[in-house]
Amino acid sequence: MRHPSLIPLSHDHHHGLGLALRCRKQALGRIKPLGSQGLKERAEEFKNFFAQNLTPHFKAEEEALFPWLRAAAADSHPLIDDLLRDHEQLRAAAAGLGEGRELAKILFDVGDLLERHIRREERELFPLFEKHVGASDGERLKAEIERILAR
Repeated sequence: MRHPSLIPLSHDHHHGLGLALRCRKQALGRIKPLGSQGLKERAEEFKNFFAQNLTPHFKAEEEALFPWLRAAAADSHPLIDDLLRDHEQLRAAAAGLGEGRELAKILFDVGDLLERHIRREERELFPLFEKHVGASDGERLKAEIERILAR
C-alpha cells in the first residue's frame, strides 16, 4: 500500500498509464478512428492530459517530493536527475505534439516514455521515499502535494 502522501500522484499515474497505452495503440493503428484523424485525436488527448494533469503533477514532484527526497536520501540523486530529464522530454513532446509528419512515431515514443517514467517512479522512487519518510514529514508533504495539485 502506498504512503498516503503519494496516493494522489499514484492516481495520476494510473490514468497516465492508460493514456500511454492508447498512444502506442493508436500509433500502431489498433484504435479507431484509424489514420491521421485518430492520430490527431490522440495527440489532442495527450496535450489536454498534460495540461490538466501532468503539469500540476510534475510541479508537486519538483517542488515538494524531489527536494525532500534529495535532502533525505543521497542515493536518490541519480534517479531524481533521470526523472527530471523525463519531465523535460515530456514537456517538449507535449509542446510540439501534432507538428511534423511522423505523428505516429512521435505518439508511440511519447507513450513509451510516459509509461517507463511512471513505472520507474512507482517501482523505484516511491519505495525509496517510503523507506525514508517519517510520520511528521509524511503529513507535511501530503499537505504540500495536495495544495499544489489543487491549484
